[in-house]
Amino acid sequence: MPSMSYARYCAEIVAQTDLLRSRIEGADLATPVPTCPDWNLGQLLWHLGGAHRWAETIVRTRATEPVSDELVNDVSGATGKDPAAVDAWLAEGAGQLADTLRAAGPEATVWTVAPGGTPEFWARRMVHETVVHRADADFAIAAASPAPRTTTPGPAPARRAPAFTVAQEVAIDALDEWMGFASLPLVFEAKPELRDLMSEGRTLHFHATDTAPETAAEWLIGLDGDTLTWSRTHARATVAVRAPLAELLLLVYGRRATHEARTTSSGNNSASGSGNDGSNGIEIVGDLSLLDAWLDGVSFWLKE
Repeated sequence: MPSMSYARYCAEIVAQTDLLRSRIEGADLATPVPTCPDWNLGQLLWHLGGAHRWAETIVRTRATEPVSDELVNDVSGATGKDPAAVDAWLAEGAGQLADTLRAAGPEATVWTVAPGGTPEFWARRMVHETVVHRADADFAIAAASPAPRTTTPGPAPARRAPAFTVAQEVAIDALDEWMGFASLPLVFEAKPELRDLMSEGRTLHFHATDTAPETAAEWLIGLDGDTLTWSRTHARATVAVRAPLAELLLLVYGRRATHEARTTSSGNNSASGSGNDGSNGIEIVGDLSLLDAWLDGVSFWLKE
């Protein structure tokens, strides 16, 4: 269930787009995007601008049937474009989407790709789509930046992306949305092999390490029934993931890899990695293979 107001979603679409635009100012649009290996920066921006326009079309026309997503998937329009023109096009699309959403209101009836059926679904979805692609742009810019200079003998220090930041309430809502998508019955239709993960007492727990207790920024996923379930609660689990809130978001969206985390087997006090070895503060305790299988299975919608 959405945890932010409709007005906040509309405002965040523009705000998050502006943050992305400021991050890439002056960048070469041919810069590869390491977290989206098939795209360069221009194609990433074209995809996001297309997503904004696709959602805007759905809401403006009050579509009740699926609308072609060619705008989202065809990123060829970015080829050879002037960076200033792409920037203006991206800003225009975000503004148009926000205006259309405000005019429609949160409760009109429109087609949505998952349960929801209102403009509120699209407002929320496009905020978090923009947030995650802002992170992709961060990774691209960081990877293209010169490695830090050092006068110390030995290997040169690796390039590190700057810490990705996002407002706490936005990140929590993004994780709520992701957990909701990951628990829909249709995941079994798309990935029948997920049923092999279901077993009595089997759970996963995600816990943000940089939030106050009253925010309840932790998520328990149940794999111990006939359906996938999730709740915002604290409990011991088959596998637990602890990390700063933004890093949890990047992890579930596949922008961080589990093999980069500090890992500890249940009942084992030894851990691989350290707090400053590239783990980004992510610690995994328990059955890593279960976590990997679950993440791979329920994130199918990100890959389509």
